[in-house]
Amino acid sequence: MQKNVNIQNKRARFEYEIIDEYTAGIVLTGTEIKSLRNSKASISESFCEFNERGELFTVNVNIEEYAFGTRFNHRPKAQRKLLLNKKELKKLHKEVKNSGLTIVPLRLFINDKGFAKMRIALARGKKLYDKRETLKDRENKRDLDRVKKNFKKD
Repeated sequence: MQKNVNIQNKRARFEYEIIDEYTAGIVLTGTEIKSLRNSKASISESFCEFNERGELFTVNVNIEEYAFGTRFNHRPKAQRKLLLNKKELKKLHKEVKNSGLTIVPLRLFINDKGFAKMRIALARGKKLYDKRETLKDRENKRDLDRVKKNFKKD
């Protein structure tokens, strides 16, 4: 009955060098989870930040309004709280504060139990030459796969 929901941030791996990954729960209201189950969300422009109490929130996650919602429908670009262990939160907060790293969402999904989860990563921004290197590697891999495919036909 339940289809697989898997919303990815494809730009994150291109724009950032991934250092460490975590899986966090996300606090949603009723209409937000219904929209998410219909795959009506986008995390391509989003990032995570800490508030003054040390809680982690996602910013710019766009979950569209539920089509059958009433006047109690949610705001599409509201900040949403992420749920992690206290130990993980302290470690992330220290890394972001001291090292100048950032936290970016990689994937938004619904697990087997039906809970919404977000895969987040501690990341460092890539320089322009690193991005060029990534593009060159991707193109070389594509050419190599093309040659292998033609070689197997003969």
